[in-house]
Amino acid sequence: MRISDVMSRDVCVIAPDDTLGRAAGVMAKHDIGSLPVGENDRLVGFITDRDIVIRALAQGMDANATVRQVMSRELKYCYADDDIDEVAMNMADLELRRLPVVDRDKRLVGIVSLANFAHSRDMKASQQLLQGVARPH
Repeated sequence: MRISDVMSRDVCVIAPDDTLGRAAGVMAKHDIGSLPVGENDRLVGFITDRDIVIRALAQGMDANATVRQVMSRELKYCYADDDIDEVAMNMADLELRRLPVVDRDKRLVGIVSLANFAHSRDMKASQQLLQGVARPH
């Protein structure tokens, strides 16, 4: 099975110069906890609800701070044609709950998350990923 078989294709993207307030609003509207950050048709970062709380609010920033100020710039991603078991193992090793999916031209085509794996027919991949990201700290 390939990642393209289980990924979510309907992806909201935010710009790096958008405010954290707008990012939080998009997350609330779509009931999601993360957004890819895109600029000039390229993926340049990733922001999560946790980034907004830990990197922004806890540091005294307000809703007018920009996404660029708190987004993760070190991007991890997978390809749409990657094998689901290999991606699950990689995500588990990196302790990532979600990962942008790109095509071979590195254009964003989807997101794959723990939920996608849980609803897939590949129980091995789902279990492997869950054990990797659900480790106690």
